[in-house]
Amino acid sequence: MKKKILAAVLAAAMVMSMTGVPAAAKSKEKSEGTTFVYGTTGYSEEMGDAGLNPHDNYSGWSCLRYGVGETLFKYNDNMEVEPWLATDYEFTDDNTVKITLRDGVKFSSGRTMDGEAVKECLEDLIANHDRAPYDMKIDKIEADGMTVTIHTSEPCPALIHYLGDPYGAIIDMDYGVQGEGGSANVAGTGPYVATEVSPTEIKLVKNEDYWGGDVKVDNVIVKSFSDGSALTAALQTGDIQGTYGLQYDNYALFDGNPDYQISSVATSRCFFGQFNMKSELMQDQNVRKAIEMGIDKDGFCSVIMEGRGVPAVGAFPSSFSYGNDAVKAPSYDPEEAKKLLEESGWTDTDGDGYADKDGKKLSITWLTYPTRLEQPKLAEYAQSTLKDIGIEVDVNNTADHATYAKNGEFDVYVSSLTTAPTGDPEYFFTSTVISDAAKNYGKYSNSDVDDIVAKLHETFDTDERGKLAVEAQQTILDDDAYFFVSHLNMGLVSKSNVSGLTAHPCDYYEITADLEVK
Repeated sequence: MKKKILAAVLAAAMVMSMTGVPAAAKSKEKSEGTTFVYGTTGYSEEMGDAGLNPHDNYSGWSCLRYGVGETLFKYNDNMEVEPWLATDYEFTDDNTVKITLRDGVKFSSGRTMDGEAVKECLEDLIANHDRAPYDMKIDKIEADGMTVTIHTSEPCPALIHYLGDPYGAIIDMDYGVQGEGGSANVAGTGPYVATEVSPTEIKLVKNEDYWGGDVKVDNVIVKSFSDGSALTAALQTGDIQGTYGLQYDNYALFDGNPDYQISSVATSRCFFGQFNMKSELMQDQNVRKAIEMGIDKDGFCSVIMEGRGVPAVGAFPSSFSYGNDAVKAPSYDPEEAKKLLEESGWTDTDGDGYADKDGKKLSITWLTYPTRLEQPKLAEYAQSTLKDIGIEVDVNNTADHATYAKNGEFDVYVSSLTTAPTGDPEYFFTSTVISDAAKNYGKYSNSDVDDIVAKLHETFDTDERGKLAVEAQQTILDDDAYFFVSHLNMGLVSKSNVSGLTAHPCDYYEITADLEVK
């Protein structure tokens, strides 16, 4: 009898593995009804968010963005943390938090979400993710019915915020991860269930058993675009009904047109550069500062981004108490930049317009990638303004940017990041700045910064956390280790018969149960 049961279990597992489709989607795979086709430049392998496995790189963003997964906590329009799959929490001491879960929630696999399911998911997250273990400091998790108690190895005041990060999407580990990489599918608790997943497209059907109420659209198709012109054309022809990541000079085509609507919001997404501190050229602080002073941020935001960007000073926008207004950075000053280069022996001796020293032209490698349409444009713009101060910029705009970055094959690496995705400043520093940060590709290391961030990690008082964030920012700005160009004013463009597609400050929640096509 045991062998028959085991055989049945194995057979079921094999079928599940072959199909990769959660149970809630089976009956809907070929259904008719309303369909919403969504075009985005925010989903691709080179951005690290292809597939739906939240425990892999940044794929949790896609899991949340497209309505498949949900987190224990979420952020409101003021970026304040609120319960979502949880209903309450209590820090019983500095190292322990008890979380009460929401009743009546099911995964799309059919399994009921309870404390044990959440425990299994978070344990797998800690075992496999590159950033979560450092962020959360989880030592052990206990499950008891509809509660989970998380014990941390040290005080972790931002833990509740981190549990709202997309990597914290709660998925059914019994169902597991079906497929790999950009084709990975999971069983979440959200309003939509993925039936097909690839690195360029996701097909979704509504979750008939969604705990959060009626889901208004039957089918959603998410299409990845790497070409901004193609994205614009698809919206104009009706091949798609909504977009994320529209090219900035194309917003004017839809703004004021009664057939379309734009939902905009200021976000903490920042376009910024990190210098390769292992590069011989970049070890000269005068050169680093000259590059910063040779980039016209105001011009880039007003001319290239068509006013949909706000010039950045530090990592966070002015809406945060520890944002732009609280820190200082070098401003655009070509003449002063030239003086700094001259101090380091870089002058134009052969009259070709570029500074040189010991017979070598001052040429830097600028690494970036194409799917964030602003970044190639920023590279071209910097190429022009830096030429004015005598620096040649060799742009490597490649989808394989992560490989080059990890190998240190750059002088300047420019990317974009939502610097406060949890409404808290700690994330930016732990993910990108401290000496052992997973995304610190420039290998910047300053023990003072590490100490400030370590103190931030253990500080519960909100005002004090803000002061520490200012101190950490100012230190890296004074070291000229990072430079910040623009904060994004994000816009979602859709047809006028679409409602519920609303831009959010955290840049997560795009496809929701509120989406409707009339």
